[in-house]
Amino acid sequence: MSTPEVFDRSLARQRLSRALKAGYADFLLVRIVEDLQERLSTVLRSFAVALDVGTPTPLAAKALSQSGLAEKVVRLSPTPEPGSVWGDEERLPFSGEQFDLAVSLLALQGVNDLPGALIQIRRALKADGLFIGALLGGSTLTELRQALTQAEAEMEGGVSPRVAPFADLRDIGGLLQRAGFALPVTDSDIIRVRYANAFALMRDLRAMGLTNALNDRRRTPLKRGTLMRAAEIYAERFADPDGRVPATFEIVWLSGWTPHESQQKPLRPGSAKMRLADALGVKEGKPGPQPKKE
Repeated sequence: MSTPEVFDRSLARQRLSRALKAGYADFLLVRIVEDLQERLSTVLRSFAVALDVGTPTPLAAKALSQSGLAEKVVRLSPTPEPGSVWGDEERLPFSGEQFDLAVSLLALQGVNDLPGALIQIRRALKADGLFIGALLGGSTLTELRQALTQAEAEMEGGVSPRVAPFADLRDIGGLLQRAGFALPVTDSDIIRVRYANAFALMRDLRAMGLTNALNDRRRTPLKRGTLMRAAEIYAERFADPDGRVPATFEIVWLSGWTPHESQQKPLRPGSAKMRLADALGVKEGKPGPQPKKE
């Protein structure tokens, strides 16, 4: 069965390239890179060769190199960039088991085949290699999504896809396991950014290359009246007491290790050496009478 083509990947790369040339709005990525460094600081080992998979700018690769967390960093860049490998996150141009660490920040939410991308990352890692990723989650831009939906319904009598369907935290752990990662861990972080109005948020989204790249998007521009109404609804429903409006970014973190014999494994059933009641320091009760079978 073929993978649904939800995103126009070529258009998304064009818009990211335009954003990078005009001056990328990196405030969100800076915060996520800081969080990545904190998470890696708890891993008590070094990484000889690391891979950055599609992070929009070199920030993550530079942080890994400068902090000493990795001796060598190879960067797969989504746009042409000096000193990097230009490629697609869905088609990694590397043979198997080359890297000890792989990271990907704010990139994987835009791939059409996330399970396939995770499998390729796992195959690029050596045994006992670590993958850490951060992508936009389902609560991202919920305020903007609601305002646009209501405005289009009021002004144009219908609704078209305007905000991408982001990953759900509940599904990510299962995807990691399907991709062959051991010890999968997922969690999410909510970041709220305040703006003067909805138009300021939209300017930042454009400066991050995150404007609508859905294949099912409406090809005609949003009408001015609809856009103005969306900004009004945004302010009416979500504005803080000082008049500024919040924008939600949910960052879903995922991590997993390529399998290795040294990793912890669950015990076999019946192999416990202590009763649960003894471990908890309570008296074990006897089971009550069982109901008779008819």
